[in-house]
Amino acid sequence: MESNRKLKMAIAFASVAALSVFFSLHYRRRRKQRSRRCACYLRADSKPQDSFRRVLADNSYSPFKHLKLEDGDSSYSHPYEAEITALLDCPQLEFTFYPDEKIPTTRDTYTWVETEQQLNELADILIKERVFAVDTEQHSLRSFLGFTALMQISTQDEDYLIDTIKLHDAMGILRPVFSETSICKVFHGADNDVLWLQRDFHIYVVNLFDTAKACDILSKPQRSLAYLLETYCGITTNKLLQREDWRQRPLPQDMVQYARTDACYLLYVARCLVGELKQKENESCFDDELHFVLEACRRSNMICFQRYMKDIEAAPGESAASSIISRHLNGQGGESDDFKAQFQDMVRRLCSWRELMARVHDESLRFVLSDQAIVALASKVPTTTTDIFDTIRQADFNTDSLSSSMPSPSPVVYSHMDGFCDLLQERIDNCNEISLVVLQKCLGQDGTCPLSVFNYSVLVNFTMRSTNKVVSRQNGTKSLKQVSRKASRELFVKKFSCKSPVYHNCRIYANDGRLLCYCDRRKLEWYLHRGLAKLVEDDPPAVMLLFEPKGRPEDEDNEFYIQRKKNICVGCGEVLLCVDCHEVAHAAAEKYKGKIAEEFGIPLFVRNIVDLRDDHVASEPCAMGINFEQAGISPLELRTAAMALIRHGQRMPQKRREELTQIVMRFYGGRDISNADLERALLVGMSSHERRRLEKKRGLSLKHSNGGIIPDKRQIGSTKKMMISSTVNRSKVETVDVSFSEEEQQYVNEEITDQVETEPINPGMEPEAPAHDNNNENTICYTSQNGNLQNEGLDLGDSRNDETQPTHNPKLSLLGHGPHGKQVVDHILKEYGEDGIGVFCQRWRQVFVEAINPRFLPAGWDIKHSGRRDFGEFSVYNPIKKALAEAAKS
Repeated sequence: MESNRKLKMAIAFASVAALSVFFSLHYRRRRKQRSRRCACYLRADSKPQDSFRRVLADNSYSPFKHLKLEDGDSSYSHPYEAEITALLDCPQLEFTFYPDEKIPTTRDTYTWVETEQQLNELADILIKERVFAVDTEQHSLRSFLGFTALMQISTQDEDYLIDTIKLHDAMGILRPVFSETSICKVFHGADNDVLWLQRDFHIYVVNLFDTAKACDILSKPQRSLAYLLETYCGITTNKLLQREDWRQRPLPQDMVQYARTDACYLLYVARCLVGELKQKENESCFDDELHFVLEACRRSNMICFQRYMKDIEAAPGESAASSIISRHLNGQGGESDDFKAQFQDMVRRLCSWRELMARVHDESLRFVLSDQAIVALASKVPTTTTDIFDTIRQADFNTDSLSSSMPSPSPVVYSHMDGFCDLLQERIDNCNEISLVVLQKCLGQDGTCPLSVFNYSVLVNFTMRSTNKVVSRQNGTKSLKQVSRKASRELFVKKFSCKSPVYHNCRIYANDGRLLCYCDRRKLEWYLHRGLAKLVEDDPPAVMLLFEPKGRPEDEDNEFYIQRKKNICVGCGEVLLCVDCHEVAHAAAEKYKGKIAEEFGIPLFVRNIVDLRDDHVASEPCAMGINFEQAGISPLELRTAAMALIRHGQRMPQKRREELTQIVMRFYGGRDISNADLERALLVGMSSHERRRLEKKRGLSLKHSNGGIIPDKRQIGSTKKMMISSTVNRSKVETVDVSFSEEEQQYVNEEITDQVETEPINPGMEPEAPAHDNNNENTICYTSQNGNLQNEGLDLGDSRNDETQPTHNPKLSLLGHGPHGKQVVDHILKEYGEDGIGVFCQRWRQVFVEAINPRFLPAGWDIKHSGRRDFGEFSVYNPIKKALAEAAKS
């Protein structure tokens, strides 16, 4: 009896526990569903600026970083201060704004610029002009700082409309054109345009003529562009179009016409104004004949001195709150002190919340919440959602300045109503806590809002006070630093993960209807374009071959090729390309490369280098072949030291400057170094691509840098070579020129080829020149990881210098692993043939599997898969076709 009673009690307890677990899980599920319903509106409402890969002015509280030039510190001065100052002292007065006095007409055609190639072509055209007109259209309603949505440029012959949204990341191509002092850029009211171009593209205007400044000097009754167009051209424009949404694509015809009109007639208007300025000079009593024209130029170029700066306040929304409080309470004597204190506190709360939400969502303040709505909410303090909505709608309805197209309340208020209610009901103590709560809810670990290039820095750069940390610990939330690290990781994964599917899962059928394989679209299109297949299905695409294929999947007894591939990471099943799994695989691969290097005796990369131009360096260690480990330095260490000395040598502490100088001196054999030596050290170990990128970044051609690094072609000979080896085979030395342009390097190779007969090292390869160096001039020795010198037998009468030497491939960086991989493959082919390559591939697959432990590999995937295939008559990999192609090249 007692046992039955205990059994019943146990069953009752178990039932209660099961019900508790059930209701708990149900509650959590409902809570997650509610949180999904409260997701930010930006999850479904994308904006054009979301496509920007990089922005110069983000929404954070960090100051704007201006363009850095090589010879100046942009933190405290204008990057082109010297050029603008020179124009102020000696202005260019050869005005050719328009060829004749005939009023221009709007041209029938214009050029819409939307590709990077078109932008490069436009830059080539503009750099040859003496003058052109510029205008911009901005969008500020759906952006916190605003951005340039369209740029109009007109020359005397053509109108160009540049889609600055699509080309946002490439607009720097026009930077040299706008900073060229010999080209006059005509604007009207350029005060804002100059700042906007700096903000968005780091474009700085030099040599400017502003027609608005000319109007001021001429004391015109109006200075608007509409007035000038009507006065001089008889053109009437609808200025209401300026407030339209310039983000829309394609632009309506009336907006296109408006944009063209502003720039098209500007050159003619400038010509008329300059004529009036000269006429006024002739009528004046001033001794200086060009007084008025000079003054117009001076005032115009003074605009170029402006530097864009972001407004940074001590607390979010503090300035706006002070303005609203002052305007509303000024002259209001009927309210009590308690009401005024409550009103001021609520206004500050709402302004702080509004600014943070505007920065996070990249919206303007008036789009998030109008000033009138803030006053209404602070006065009434509604408690229910319905009352809040009604209060905002009524306040916006009574505001004439707000656009009728703006939603009220805004999507920001709608999708973040929970936090908005907490704000009004004073569940958040102070403005400091408001900032923390908003950032955590919106951009935290489980944030509702998407990360972007605009709001990422808001989270990372936000400084948290000690009171925030206390609140954070009390609420059991993570610190902002932890949250920012998580956000940084999420943004990194989002940026570098695949944006489009890798596997398209298109199908290829044999001519009898049997499935051959799944493939991507490009392979499918290859068959279709050559008439080798016909399309049998559209979605997803599938083709049937019109010929008998060479092989079928059953021939290999493997189903790998006839199954759909999922676009997921094979390691964790997440999205491609999984950055975390890729990092693990990459680390394992780098480690295994070291083992391969040791196994085959082929070093991964050149470690040490030394310049052998000096006689005492060349004659002793290089000739004797002694260990050169201490004499050389790392290429990366050399370039870093040289760059630091060039940029900050005069400002850094003396001890540090001496340390870096010693590093560079070791490269030059211990002799004293000059600025030209530092410039030349920057090029050591660079591929041609890396050199071009450095030249573009520094804004100058290194072949024309100080010190005469590049000699005249007539002085170039086979002696102007640099010796490099990354192998232990001392009879083969790769050559690279660290100072020649590609054209000059070709000239050198041709000269050597004319002097020495050569023969190809491998079948199918172009003949290559031997590495002769009779004078030891501009020669560098490279030592491998074991410290042994790798240029033995290159000069000093060694008979081996007659052997054919491979020429350095400029596409492979000397600091990377490209040469190493090629040497390993060549070694395996020579020693073991094609079978050795197959075994080598299997070894690499084993490394990948052991590192990742993949759980989502497609069926049929096998480490020991041979990969051997017989290629049909149409395949580009058919051995006969390859042999014919190589023969044609040779």
